[in-house]
Amino acid sequence: MTGSFCTFSKAFSAMEALRDAGCDILPVMSLSAGTVDTRFGTAQEHIKRAENICGKRVIMSVADAEPIGPKRLTDIMIVAPCTGNTMAKLARSITDTPVTMAVKSHLRGARPVLIACATNDALAGSLKNIGFLMNCRNYYFVPLGQDDPLKKPCSLVADFSLIPQAVGAALENKQLQPVLI
Repeated sequence: MTGSFCTFSKAFSAMEALRDAGCDILPVMSLSAGTVDTRFGTAQEHIKRAENICGKRVIMSVADAEPIGPKRLTDIMIVAPCTGNTMAKLARSITDTPVTMAVKSHLRGARPVLIACATNDALAGSLKNIGFLMNCRNYYFVPLGQDDPLKKPCSLVADFSLIPQAVGAALENKQLQPVLI
């Protein structure tokens, strides 16, 4: 999870759906996601909810995220929500947060990464990073669309309810279609 706080409730619902489908989930939070209190809840509330859903401690440090790849702890890495900032870092192989390190470590094994985009500048500054990642091997996107075209014309948000279907497709090395909804 990264810091798109307004989508946390949708991300938690998707996490619960995956858990209920029998998935074993390893929670990882960026420093912002795990330390910033907002009108959408406190950091501690979010950590507690993730840990209750997953039955595991949230990984919140770069050092704790690094073993994910070498120990093959994940079959797929889902970044939900994934901010424009995190997508920019992934596009440039910057590993300065627990989430970016988790993705980099996971990619060592050439396993799929699923991005659930949530950014207000997706059709502006972040568009080049979305396009770049869409053309990178092992990256897949949860179908996404404009969440409020009148008030936020550059914003795109993934349809978090499609995460389970997108996981199935990505595990078969396929992009769930249509990508734009």
